[in-house]
Amino acid sequence: MFRSMVAGALLAVTSNVAMAADITFAVTDVEGLEQLEQEFGAVEAALEKSTGLEMDLIPVSSRTAAVEAMNAGQVNFVLTGPAEYVVMKELTDAQIVVAWQRPDYFGQIVVLADGDISSAQDLKGKVVSFGSVGSTSQQLGPAQALADLGLKYGTDYDAQIIKRNVAIEALIRGDISAIGMNFGHLQKAREAYPEVAFKVVARGPDLPNDILVASADVDADVLAKVKKAFVEDGAAIMEAVLKGEDNDKYAGGFFLGSVDDADYDYVRSMYSTIGVDGFSGFVGD
Repeated sequence: MFRSMVAGALLAVTSNVAMAADITFAVTDVEGLEQLEQEFGAVEAALEKSTGLEMDLIPVSSRTAAVEAMNAGQVNFVLTGPAEYVVMKELTDAQIVVAWQRPDYFGQIVVLADGDISSAQDLKGKVVSFGSVGSTSQQLGPAQALADLGLKYGTDYDAQIIKRNVAIEALIRGDISAIGMNFGHLQKAREAYPEVAFKVVARGPDLPNDILVASADVDADVLAKVKKAFVEDGAAIMEAVLKGEDNDKYAGGFFLGSVDDADYDYVRSMYSTIGVDGFSGFVGD
């Protein structure tokens, strides 16, 4: 049963009301109550069954809003991506609960197979586009993949932020030379443009997983029950996750209980690669 409560960018709900449930759950890349219920309503039911706790879904309008909600005591669990986690950790001292594994989750640099780019080194002096600013797999990961091959972001090549669909059309026209994207995006590009041959000239390692975090002051018993649910009833909860149409990125993945903050140091190095050395705010916000 949904007991979800509406919250906007300013989360205009009082702390006492929001914390009526044992688990108040937000997702940083899902906006609006209706979408959150569609994607995670089944997860709410599965977690309640597994933990015996009451849970509310709390929609937030941005990553920054999620931080504000956690610091204000209006949400105590947040599902977020690896790039967002390192900032959230700095701003909230959030505790790691479990990682949500995303199979085949890595950054890469894609070019036209019949173009003049044969290797990453051929991109020197060329235009390389990246998607959403601060995205782990659309900017940070692909930029790091090039950096690992000796190409400095914004120096050895012209780094531009272009919406992915627009960038693909620009690549086909020859206006840019390469695009940073993840494996799922490349699959969708090949489906959308079956007459175009794409190839990968740089690929990074598998990226750190999405991660469920809890506020620093969440009740220890609640935290233990939630973690135990994901570890022991993971198959049932993952089945619930995959009922959300946009959650297919987790298909074939697992919930991992053995996760350490140091596992995300590679993400911190990616920020340095694009010229960001602090974590006092989200890039692009």
